[in-house]
Amino acid sequence: MSNPRGRGLRATALWAGVAVLVVLGIVAAANLQPIASIVASRFLNQFPSSGGPPVPVSTADLNDDGPGSLITATTMPGVTRTIEGRGFEAARVVYRSTSGDDGAPTVVSGSVFTPRGQAPDGGWPVVAFGHGTLGIEGTCAPSLSPSLLNLVNVVRVLAGRGYAVALPDFEGLGVKGVHPYSDSATAGRNMIDAVRALRRTFPDVSPRWAAMGDSQGGGAAWAADELAATYAPDLQLVGALASSPAADITGLVDKAERGTLTEEQRPVMQMVIESLARLHPDLDRDDYRRGAAAHYWNVLNDCTEAGAYRRGTAVKQLGGGDFTPRDAQAADRLRGYLRDWALPQKPLSAPLYVWYGGKDPYIDAAWTAQAVERACTLGGVITVRFDPSAGHNPANALTMLDWMADRFAGKPAPNDC
Repeated sequence: MSNPRGRGLRATALWAGVAVLVVLGIVAAANLQPIASIVASRFLNQFPSSGGPPVPVSTADLNDDGPGSLITATTMPGVTRTIEGRGFEAARVVYRSTSGDDGAPTVVSGSVFTPRGQAPDGGWPVVAFGHGTLGIEGTCAPSLSPSLLNLVNVVRVLAGRGYAVALPDFEGLGVKGVHPYSDSATAGRNMIDAVRALRRTFPDVSPRWAAMGDSQGGGAAWAADELAATYAPDLQLVGALASSPAADITGLVDKAERGTLTEEQRPVMQMVIESLARLHPDLDRDDYRRGAAAHYWNVLNDCTEAGAYRRGTAVKQLGGGDFTPRDAQAADRLRGYLRDWALPQKPLSAPLYVWYGGKDPYIDAAWTAQAVERACTLGGVITVRFDPSAGHNPANALTMLDWMADRFAGKPAPNDC
């Protein structure tokens, strides 16, 4: 495989709910030519250090110590010296956040961006983007990749529309720690604090912001909407967009018991179990794995490009019964953890846009529909776009971007509750 971008896309496509799905939608919506991305990625791989080593960002404020405060902020020359990244300022940030489980202070990483040029009156409006599933190892973080794991196109399109961008890695990715995979409440706090970190890194950034994400990141954007009013009164959330959100995946346990997990859901289940086992050392992995799952377990954890082929082969070997819980007690324990993380958890702070497809092989459409119904009962404005013939990602993101622009313009959001 001679195409570096092709290798990256094929490697990432092996991961459930991969963020590149929304990337492709946004790229298509912006009429970007595929050859431009290929050329940019080749440039990236040939000259990864063409901008010199990272250095501290001179405008960064490191004086605070609360959620969203900076520990470090360094330039990202590997990103900004590429064709795709030359239109914005970029920094990799390590910042403070909060666990959604127990409220304990945490340290997370991410990347933040502003368009080049003169900011509008009031500063650059902000979009916080939550990525889809990229893996659960510390190395699976966009901020560690010169292409942001192919999310550089998302940043380019958003910056081109005049938005500053906050791209959290999520807890346990990019810095030491355990990634609580599918814990939307924690990811939502990480997203909010990435906006705070952005505002402490670059000048002329507005407190007005929107949350946007797909799959795992869609759950983060939804959770950020629920949290914003109480967790971040210093910021002004105008709305949140959740594409194929992993709002409530408790149903994975039911399907594992019946042996009906789809081929796409099987590696998702592996990551759920492994993440929870790291968080709860007394959780026995062998209560939930057998056959090819047990044999290839460590291979399935690998999110590197070098391990993509082996992981792809392993995924194909997974059988329908490879994740059947040992007994009802084991199933109930797993179900309880996922239920504690499920959305909704509280009323919304701002309008929410939810898109999902009727043929999504990762997140059953019924799960999303039920989560939306519960959220409507709690209270809030929700715009729902359901495509019965679609899979995990929309054809493009133009409608989402237009909906978001209307929220920044102060227009009322359609309410489908």
